[in-house]
Amino acid sequence: MLRELITFEVEGQVFGLDIMSIREIRAWSPTTRLPRVPHYVAGVVNLRGTVLPVIDLAARLGWRATEPTPRHAIIVTQLGAQVGGWIVDSVSDIVTVPDNTLQPPPPTAGHDTVVPFLDGLAAIDDNMVMVLNLAALSDGAQVAEAA
Repeated sequence: MLRELITFEVEGQVFGLDIMSIREIRAWSPTTRLPRVPHYVAGVVNLRGTVLPVIDLAARLGWRATEPTPRHAIIVTQLGAQVGGWIVDSVSDIVTVPDNTLQPPPPTAGHDTVVPFLDGLAAIDDNMVMVLNLAALSDGAQVAEAA
C-alpha cells in the first residue's frame, strides 16, 4: 500500500505527515499565548472564526523552542474531531512512500524525545524522512486542553 506524505523541516531535520490528516498549510501568524498550558503550546490563532491551538513542533519533540518568523509555516491537521496547528520551519513537498519501505526507528540509548512520536523512517532521494505519528504527537488530553 502507498502512503502520501507532506514533508517539512524542523531544526534542519526532514519530517513527514500523512497527507490525509492535513487540512491546510498556513503562512505564519502570531499566536495569542495562554496561561497554564504545556511549554510546547505556542498559543492559539483565529482560523476563520475557530480557535486553533498551535503547537511548537520543535518544542514538542524535546528540542529548543522555535522563534517564529514570517518564513515559518503552520500545518493545520485534523485527527478525529481534534484540529491543531503545528509550527514548522518550512514545507517541502508531497511524496509517495510504499508502506513496506518504512523502516522502524533504531533503538536508542537513554531517553529519546523523538522516537516515541515516529511511525518509522523512509529514505527519499538523499534524505532520511522521519514519518510522524499524529496520534502520539497530539497526546489527546494535553493538547486538547489548549483549545
